[in-house]
Amino acid sequence: MPEQIKALIAGEIAAYPVDDRSGRMTVAAFRANLREPRPVTVNFSGGITQTCWSVTRGDGCYRVIYLPSAGYFSLCVESDFGPLDIGVHGDAIGCYASV
Repeated sequence: MPEQIKALIAGEIAAYPVDDRSGRMTVAAFRANLREPRPVTVNFSGGITQTCWSVTRGDGCYRVIYLPSAGYFSLCVESDFGPLDIGVHGDAIGCYASV
């Protein structure tokens, strides 16, 4: 699974428009925050938990997670109980850039 996730992210980075300063800065910041995918328990509304994959380092507030059951990425907020899905879903860079 980690290799598949890294391939998805590499594809996003290669396809992301970097013809302006904003795009270049977004990709640079995203790359700087990437980590090796590692399993993590994510909390969802209704008390549901699921093992997902953390792909960025947490900044104390947010991190990007890959949800294997859905096949897309999520922006999660850090909580006392671990990452909490906040409903921002899509590609990894898009989730990362939404905050």
